[in-house]
Amino acid sequence: MKTILNIIWLVLSGVWLFLGYCLAGVILCITIIGIPFGIAAFRIALYALWPFGYTTVERHDAGAGSCVGNVLWLVLAGWWLALGHIVTGIALCVTIIGIPFGIANFKMVPLSLLPLGREIVPTDAPFASR
Repeated sequence: MKTILNIIWLVLSGVWLFLGYCLAGVILCITIIGIPFGIAAFRIALYALWPFGYTTVERHDAGAGSCVGNVLWLVLAGWWLALGHIVTGIALCVTIIGIPFGIANFKMVPLSLLPLGREIVPTDAPFASR
């Protein structure tokens, strides 16, 4: 079932969200300071491309650096990407078939706003990496 949902997601919104995150990652990697943010963007891009079967969990070892980084991320790229998820989610919720995909988009908004200090893990073992 995850594969079918991921293929439909890929066609409806996954490709566009993936490209948006990749664009943000390339722009952020232009400077040396932005490289960690670009890496985070590329990590989330893969999650936005194939989200079903994965979830995000908080990293308890993330410190003050991730907090400061999240503020910078929010200003530089986060709110644009979150806006993309909101617009895509609203557009998908127009049809009955698209409602689960719209909800999945809305679930990605917090990750797109504050990605540092979070980890993407398989759904069947969300705490296996601990």
